[in-house]
Amino acid sequence: MKAKDVIIIGGGAAGIMAAIVAKRQGANVVVLERNPRIGKKILATGNGRCNYTNSFTDIKNYHGKNSKFAYSSLSQFGVKETIDFFERLGIAHAVEDNGKVFPLSFQASSVLDVLRYELEELGVDIICDAYVKNIEKDKKGFLVILKDGRTKNGDAVILATGGKAMPSSGSDGNGYALAKNFGHNIVEVFPGLVQLKLEGDFLKAIDGVKVVGTATLLHRGKTVKQDTGDILFTNYGISGPPVLQLSRSALEILNKGEKPILKISIINTKKKEELFEYLKMRFSYMSKKSIDIALIGLINKRLINVILKEINIDKNKKVANLSNEEIEEIANILTDWRFKVIGSKSWDDAQVTAGGINTNEIDSKTMESKLIKGLYFAGEMVDIDGDCGGFNLQWAWSSGYVAGINAALD
Repeated sequence: MKAKDVIIIGGGAAGIMAAIVAKRQGANVVVLERNPRIGKKILATGNGRCNYTNSFTDIKNYHGKNSKFAYSSLSQFGVKETIDFFERLGIAHAVEDNGKVFPLSFQASSVLDVLRYELEELGVDIICDAYVKNIEKDKKGFLVILKDGRTKNGDAVILATGGKAMPSSGSDGNGYALAKNFGHNIVEVFPGLVQLKLEGDFLKAIDGVKVVGTATLLHRGKTVKQDTGDILFTNYGISGPPVLQLSRSALEILNKGEKPILKISIINTKKKEELFEYLKMRFSYMSKKSIDIALIGLINKRLINVILKEINIDKNKKVANLSNEEIEEIANILTDWRFKVIGSKSWDDAQVTAGGINTNEIDSKTMESKLIKGLYFAGEMVDIDGDCGGFNLQWAWSSGYVAGINAALD
């Protein structure tokens, strides 16, 4: 039997995995990558350390119109299989407390290096600086037309072009246009893991202040999502891992024309009532001090004046003259400081794309299009996105594996 010719459009994590798997199945594989090199986005993951999966991976970590769509790919090629796959390529692994799995070298370049070596060893044909303009299909198969006029013929095509996040990595949404030409529908895309813009004229004063606290997203008075960790105030709003985790839900609410509230607990080790009692005791030691001096050593110094102004307490007021109501106000804002979310940073700053190819039009068991036989999808361009912490790369490996193995088979 003649080996199948498989064309993979996009040389990111999903495309590379698909290429390796399809080639191991005996297919002739060509990868078309628009950048001068493959795997550019891999190098940026995990702050250059590449947390390539997460040991706590669960379907609950994924989002989309039908997040359960991810279940089939994750069950076929999950965390155990991913760690084993990379171990065999040379990546020893380290697991952190939050389940994040890193190469023991803590270098994203290690992951890309072993993948590139494997592609070369297998003889996968990689063509860089190859921007795909159009794909046509007839009875013989697929014709892929590049922007510069070059063409490629194949029996199967895997679209793994990524979404719109981090356009510097080559993700400009081109894959959506290619899918639309075949009749596929796109669930509206928006940044998935991104910094949030907040309302407030004091943000410049606290730009760069970092706290270890808890971020809670509220909508109509109810908690939508909550996460704890390093929170960074910026001149436009707020950043840090907990904020990124909440950002998708915040933007979903905003996109409906409604207004989410972000609650920040600067002190998250005490409940409001406990903090109130602690403050009364603390202030009893320092009755002669002004309130702005009395708060030094409890919270970041640059937050003090902004917080006091927010609750209308004169920073020069002596601690001895504070009423119980004012102490309660301080306890309240330190455990429950609320902000209006008004938007997010751009695609340039986003780590992942929410939305994408409608999963109702894809076979979850094979990642093949239900509309066009021989057309497959993998990775971020599908309407599946994960939480921060290695979950999106796991989806790339899982969906890439499933697409690659099925595209190579008859």
